[in-house]
Amino acid sequence: MADTRTARIWSGWITFAGILLAVLGALNILEGLVALLANQVAFIDGDSLVVVDLTGLGIVMVVFGALLALSGIGLLLRSQAARIAAIVIVALHAIAQIAWLGAYPLWSLLMIALSVTVIFALTVHWPPRPPVAEPPAPNGGAHRADRDQPTREAAFPMNQPRPTPTHVADDQPRPTPAAAPTSGPGSTPR
Repeated sequence: MADTRTARIWSGWITFAGILLAVLGALNILEGLVALLANQVAFIDGDSLVVVDLTGLGIVMVVFGALLALSGIGLLLRSQAARIAAIVIVALHAIAQIAWLGAYPLWSLLMIALSVTVIFALTVHWPPRPPVAEPPAPNGGAHRADRDQPTREAAFPMNQPRPTPTHVADDQPRPTPAAAPTSGPGSTPR
């Protein structure tokens, strides 16, 4: 029951992000069209008159608007590729809005705040990944030179019985392997 409720909540976040991206895309297309139609903005900065050509930024905003709207539609269709693309596009959109700060400061700050909200909505809950198997522990230390050396137990067998050297064992009788009992030649054991 709790898993179903949690899944609905995160589904709501994705729906929210998809709708907000579609609205942000439409607003950016309008913003880009206004910049293309106005073509220039003049404002006074201290003692000087500054004229800014907005054609390039207008084209960028129209392209961003189209990409944002498409990724919003993809999120509403629950596409995982659209989710990843939306995160990248929205992050780039927030960075591009910094270029508008001189011409439209309030609008740019609003767009940056909405972009951060969308990024939060898209990344607040990611579907869990299957567990990854742990890599085997290396022999010895973690250094590359330690990997090829035998383990410490094999290198220093302190508590293990020592084999009898062959030169000492020559004058002691050696045990012979027990022969299998046979009844006669060619007979089989019962």
